[in-house]
Amino acid sequence: MLKRWLVALTLSALVAAASISAFSQDNQSNDKQSAPAGEQSEHGPGRHHFDPAKRTEMLTKELKLTSDQQPKVLEILKSEQSQMENLRSDSSASQDDRRSKMMDVRKASNDQIRALLDSKQQKKWDEMQSRHQQWQGHHQDGQGSASPPDNSQQK
Repeated sequence: MLKRWLVALTLSALVAAASISAFSQDNQSNDKQSAPAGEQSEHGPGRHHFDPAKRTEMLTKELKLTSDQQPKVLEILKSEQSQMENLRSDSSASQDDRRSKMMDVRKASNDQIRALLDSKQQKKWDEMQSRHQQWQGHHQDGQGSASPPDNSQQK
């Protein structure tokens, strides 16, 4: 009796796992199909590469950017986006080379943005970058949540 119950429980668990896996794969394919031609889905290969205007808006809120800083940050982010798109479409370079170049572009953009900030904003920027790097390290190891930490919950 106990043996039959264990077999039934195991089979139920396998069916549930298979259903969840199939559902997840179906949702991922729907996300990729729903993105307009030429655009990356938010959950596709270009995820987390937000529109420069939206990123500027987020940084304005987080760092309290001045009206003088906002257009400068926007231009830096537009340039970064353009460079990233060019690297993504460069099929002549290996994936590792493209990744390395993208990291260089990101670092240069971050350095340019940081240079525009006052000391208080720089401190906040450094905290944001540190949290993002911690999240990214955990995320790449298969740990942590699927989205970056919420920067709005500050001390």
